[in-house]
Amino acid sequence: MRIALAVLVLASGAAAAAEPAACTHWGRPGAVLFADDFSAPSNAYVAEYARKPGNVVDVRDGRLLIDVDGGATVWLDRPLSGNVLIRFTRKVVVEGGPNDRLSDLNVFWMARDPQRDSLFTRSGKFEDYDDLAMYYVGIGGNRNTTTRLRRYGDGRRELVGEYTDTAHLLVPNRDYRIEIAVFDGCTRVRVDGADWFTYRDPHPLARGYLGLRTTWSRQTVDDLTIQRLE
Repeated sequence: MRIALAVLVLASGAAAAAEPAACTHWGRPGAVLFADDFSAPSNAYVAEYARKPGNVVDVRDGRLLIDVDGGATVWLDRPLSGNVLIRFTRKVVVEGGPNDRLSDLNVFWMARDPQRDSLFTRSGKFEDYDDLAMYYVGIGGNRNTTTRLRRYGDGRRELVGEYTDTAHLLVPNRDYRIEIAVFDGCTRVRVDGADWFTYRDPHPLARGYLGLRTTWSRQTVDDLTIQRLE
């Protein structure tokens, strides 16, 4: 009996030791790496979407407007690396427009293409991005029924966390303040100051691109700021 008990204690201790450390330290905001208040058009972005009548990705009325009947990704055209804090304001507009649909406030970050030197080779269709390495959050996906964090890589789209309750789904015409942090192997998603997802990655993605993503909706983006975390 004593031998069996000792084995059990050792086994449980080994399992506990294998648990990843919690993400508790997030540094402090430092130098500003990029900022855009969308007061004027900019050539700092690459937009992937179907160019046809009715689809618009442009700066309008002091905000970036993404108004599309299918998939769209707006990439910042410069890679990020190391510890960074990404912040922006975003709204899903529902006012009776042809593309107005309460769904898919999505973001890609630390995105890389393992097979190509250039990331910007896609049409905007969601499945085009399956082979990337990146983090992805989809707030109000699946017609505003799910909010999910995924890690893409090696052909897999690992589900890291999920919500289905109303408190973590979208409200129309509301300005959300989104914050995404990457710090020492951890990434975090905050919405209006509340932590929604925190993830310590055993194989951290430490370099890549930021993409503002949606599918069939009208959304606006404002006050994008990226800072170094120190």
